Formats: sequence, structure tokens, C-alpha cells
Amino acid sequence: MAKYLVIVESPAKEKTISKILGKDFIIKSSFGHIRDLPKSKLGIDIEHNFKPTYIDMPKAKKIISNLKEISSNVEKVYLATDFDREGEAIAWHLKEALKLPNSKISRITFHEITPEAILDSVKHPRNLDMWLVNSQQTRRLLDRLVGYKLSPLLWKKVKIGLSAGRVQSVAVMIICNREEELQKFIPQEYWSIEAELLKDFSFKAHLFAKNDIKFEKLSIKNEKEANQILKELENAQYEVQSVETKQRKRLPYSSYTTSTMQQDASRRLGFSASKTMMIAQKLYEGINIGNSQVGLITYMRTDSLNIAKGAQEETLKFIESEYGNKFLPKSPRIYKTKSKGAQEAHEAIRPTSAKRIPNNIKQYLSNDEFKLYDLIWKRFLASQMAEAIYNTVTVIISANEYFFRASGSTLIFDGFLKVYNIDDEEKEIKLPLLQEKEILTLLKIISAQHFTEPPARYNEASLIKALEEHGIGRPSTYAPTIKTILDRVYIRLDKKKFIPTNLGIIVNDVLKNHFGNIINIEYTAHVEENLDRIAEDKAVWQDVLKDFYKPLEEDLNEAEEKLERQKIKPQETDFKCPNCGKIMVIRDSRSGQFLGCSGYPECKTTLPLSRDGIPVQDQETDMTCEKCGSLLIKKVGFKGKEYLACKKYPECKTTYNIDKNGQKVIKPEPEQTDIKCEKCGSAMLKRIGKRGPFLTCSAFPKCRNLQWIKTTKDEKLKIQKKSSKKKIQK
Repeated sequence: MAKYLVIVESPAKEKTISKILGKDFIIKSSFGHIRDLPKSKLGIDIEHNFKPTYIDMPKAKKIISNLKEISSNVEKVYLATDFDREGEAIAWHLKEALKLPNSKISRITFHEITPEAILDSVKHPRNLDMWLVNSQQTRRLLDRLVGYKLSPLLWKKVKIGLSAGRVQSVAVMIICNREEELQKFIPQEYWSIEAELLKDFSFKAHLFAKNDIKFEKLSIKNEKEANQILKELENAQYEVQSVETKQRKRLPYSSYTTSTMQQDASRRLGFSASKTMMIAQKLYEGINIGNSQVGLITYMRTDSLNIAKGAQEETLKFIESEYGNKFLPKSPRIYKTKSKGAQEAHEAIRPTSAKRIPNNIKQYLSNDEFKLYDLIWKRFLASQMAEAIYNTVTVIISANEYFFRASGSTLIFDGFLKVYNIDDEEKEIKLPLLQEKEILTLLKIISAQHFTEPPARYNEASLIKALEEHGIGRPSTYAPTIKTILDRVYIRLDKKKFIPTNLGIIVNDVLKNHFGNIINIEYTAHVEENLDRIAEDKAVWQDVLKDFYKPLEEDLNEAEEKLERQKIKPQETDFKCPNCGKIMVIRDSRSGQFLGCSGYPECKTTLPLSRDGIPVQDQETDMTCEKCGSLLIKKVGFKGKEYLACKKYPECKTTYNIDKNGQKVIKPEPEQTDIKCEKCGSAMLKRIGKRGPFLTCSAFPKCRNLQWIKTTKDEKLKIQKKSSKKKIQK
């Protein structure tokens, strides 16, 4: 009979932790939150000091009943929910829902799911931290007050079904503010002048000063000024005035925080914030790597840059053995976070062991899991390595009364770049050996027109960076915030850039004009600081709620009286509806814009828009369906992607992708193999998918067994990974 019950948040941890703790422990999952405020009402007694009312979530009733039964038959219950405020709150809710006395519970936390970390946490349990619980509870109550008080107003004054969020509304505001900057932006003309010079080989130098070498920026506003300078440079002698050589060190970046991991995964891998966190969760909770189930990375919701001393020592030994002593820094690197309110008790995101080289465990990971783990491993390893060293040379060249500058850079020691290539890695630029007073040959002089660029629209990476810099939200909120404002169609994605929709602009204007006291960047950051103060026992959570609710209530009363009904007018176009002849208008959806008939709801005709903003209608082709012989129709689907579909749809549902030449791409027929399905005994078929070859059972859909494989040189099939839970479409 087991003596102890360990409750974790997710079922994925059960398998990993049970193998570590052994038969005296029962590991069970709460499957996340088990209690929450009721959906049917506010659930907060404002008159009685903001007392919340919690109810058991419907999905959790069986879980609670099962956990109650198990907990009554064990000596102690370990609450092992995640190591953050939300995890602390879930642990408290478990205690309350299961009616566990304080004497029977212990709180354990761990940054990583490894035998050492789990066993150490059991040896050193602690009490529930009610300061953290109150901080998370305050966040939940604040969000409920905004959502349940503001949303009805938006229903009444803007559109039924809308909702408002404390942090999400500010994220939309940031995007709308950038769009306003773009609308107001007026490009400014400027010119540049470069000289192509020769000594051994050609190189370029750019004009930067006139008369005084200390004047670092020579402004050339138009073509007339550029031509005047070119005239003054005619027949000029190009003489080397100074040559400065020195070494420059490039320091590595720190290990990832949640924010920087999401930003880098977006830039380098094209992952959304939600996808990054989903994959990171799997890597944290545990992966079967042959003979062991182990967490590959530390906890992935963090804003700290701390590294455990033991992990750092192991990593430095690994670097020395793999790359040599010269790749070690002079002293172990210590990074300090610049984020407001960072939780320094946490660790940065790192691999649980530097010795688990990504390529050595690649066979146990999915393609996306490998990509993210490889990124985390390389970033962490690089953060503990020696700096890169460059030889640089700067040459100042005079020509009449003007000065040109040429710069060269050569990498002489790669240091951390051996492992991790940075986004803005310098390209080597070589200059010939030059000496002062040396006369150079002018090959040609080049003038070019430029215009100042407007500020770029936000993408996922830059929006997360902006939220972090302003102190809006915390590591656990970035991904759900972006997902929420996309789902609500307040913003849309266009070429990976965020653009506010008409609806988003109107809602933002309403909130900015009537709730500007509390729905703004500065105040939202101030609230985050107050939540940090609650967690540190420096503020009373009820007082924070009072300070927030009073101006909210005043603004609500005023908006009810003064705010007029808002009309959302879709943008009209010159296109006519092919069915009724009325004007088509541009409407927004989560996946982009489309054309809808202005006669809606009487006429429900819609047309997709091409990437050029032109309506696309179905086009007949001379290609035929392989299954029924009917003609194929060219259609436009998700995000303007073209494909071919059978004209006899829905009787025939055959579709084809289109290649670069507009021809249909025929999927190869599956190959018969002599491999038997381990589940039903039927023959397995070899197919080719986006991730490469895989096996599916020929008895599909009755049997959905799938096995990912790789093909060796002698064409033998080798099983790479099994998955019986994924749906396989024949």
C-alpha cells in the first residue's frame, strides 16, 4: 500500500515522476485548475471586501472525487503543482477542494523533472505560500472585474458577443498605436555618397563628415545637395588620414527567459508563442529517451536569468572536454535580469544536462521538439562560453574638405559562436593594408537616394518584447494574450505582422476614450508591480482591488450615459456580388480578410481575397480528377492558398495541391510492405508525408496505428517513433 500521494498538474508528469519516486508514492494529476469563479455570475462580493466565490469546475468533479478517496488512505499529500504563482494557487485550491488539513499536506516544487531535483524536493518540502496565492487570486479577480463589467457595455454600445480584458486590451492598444504612427508617417528623403577605392583590391568608404572630422553625421537632404558635393569632389585626391586597429570582444547572450525563447523561436523557427510553449511543456514534463523518461529542460515560465551552481559547473566541464580550455570564460558567467519584478528565485530556461547533446537524442524527438530543444541547448551552452574576438580596423580618408570612413572586421576567435550563431552576426569585411598619408585610386563615386522607413508593424517576437519592456503581463501570459486578441478578431495576421481590424480599432477607441485611467500601458504595468508587492507581502490584496475598482466603476457609470452606439462600417470596394449585384465589402476574420456581400444576411455570398487584394472566384481548368474523371476547379483556401478540387463535390471530395507551374500535384500511391501492424496484424503501408516516410495500417480507419520511419541507404525501413493517438487520413 502506497504511503504518499503526489499531485501534479498534468498527466504527462505522472509517468516521469512515478519512475523516480517508486512504489511508496502514488502520482496523480489534477489536469490543471479544479476550481474557479462561476461563469454564470461575477462571483465576487464587492461589498464584502471583494470576497470571491469558488466552485468546483464541472470537468474536475470526477478528478476531485478520485483524489479525495486516495488522499484519505495515505499518510501525506505532496502538492507538486508548477513552480509559479498560478501553480501555487492550484495547490491551494486542491487543499481546499479536497478538505485536507495542514498537517497532512506539504508543498514541493522543482525547476526540472530529473531524479536529483524530484528527490531533493521531497526531502525539503515547505508550507503553502499564501502571499503567492493571494497575488494570483488578485490577478484572477482583476481580470474577472474587467471582463464582467466592461463586456456588457461593449455588447450594448458596440457589438453583441464582444469581451474586454485587462492585459489583452493594452496589447491591442499597443498594436493600434503603432498603426496610427504608420498612418501619420511622412517619409523624409536623404542621400548617401560612397567612394569605391583601390589599393591591392577594391573597397568602399562612405562619406560622413565635412571640414571637421568630429562631425559624425553629414546630412544630405536632396539630389541638389548630393550633386553639389559630387561637383566639389571632382579631381579630389583621396589620402589616408588615420588607421586605427584594435580588438573587439562580442559577449554571448544569456540563457532564455520565457520572453526571449518565444521571440527567438518566432524569428528562427517560425513558431507561434502558443506553439513554442506547448512544445516546451512537453520537453519539461518528460521525454522517453530510450532507457529513461526524463525532463529535458527546466521550467519554461520564467523571467529569471539565474543558473543553478551545479548545472553551471557541469556545463563548464562539458565545454572544456568537448571544445577545449580556450572556450571557457575567465570566470563563470553571471547574468542579471533587467525585467521589472523578475522572480529571481526561479532559473533561466536551460537543458537539464548539457551532456544531452541534441543530435544524440534526435531519434526520440519529433521534428519540432528537436528544433526547440536544439535552440535551447545551444543558447545555454553559448551563454557559458568565452566571448568571440574580432580584429577591427577603421580608416579615415580625406578628399578635399570631405572625410570618408571605411571599416573592416575579421573574426579571429569564434568563442561562443562555435555553438550559437547570433541574428546580427558580423560579416567579415577585409580592407587592404593601409598607411597614413597613402594616396588611393578612385574607381568610382556613387550617390544614392533613400527615404526614411516607417516603424515596422509588430510581429509576435516584437510584440512580446514590447509587452515585457513595458512590464505588461508576465511569462505565463504572453502566449494566451496574443491568442485571445487573435481569436476575438481585434487584430489579424498579415505576412506575420499584426494589423488591427476595424472592430479592434473601434473597441480600442472606446476603451482609450472612456477608460483611459485604467486601460493604459502605464497603469497596467503599475498593477503588475502591485501584484509583485502582494507576492512579497508588501501590499494587501483587497487594497489593490479597491484602488482598481473605484475608477473602473466611475468610468462605467459615465460611459453608460455618454457613450453613443458605435457603428462598425466595413470598407466598401468596387467589386459587385456575383449573385445579387450589390457592392462587396471587406470583412475581417481571424485568418485574414475576405469579401462579403453588403446585402448580408439576405445574401451570404463571400469571396476570398488574393494576396494582392483581388477577389478570387473558382476557375475551371482542363485538368481532370484521378478518381472520377470530372474537371477540376481552381479554388482559393486558407490565407489565399490555391488548390484544385473536383467539380463533383460533395459527391467526390478529391483535392490536389498546385505546383509552381499551376499543375496538380499527385500524391504517390502507398507502397505495400511486409511489416505487420502490431495492433491488428494487417499489412502496413508506406506513405510519404511532410515529415518524411511513415507507416500506416492498411485497415484504416478501423485501425489508426502509425509509425514514423527513416529509410536507410539499403532501403530498409527503420522505426523512428510510434504514435497511436494521431489521426491518419488515408
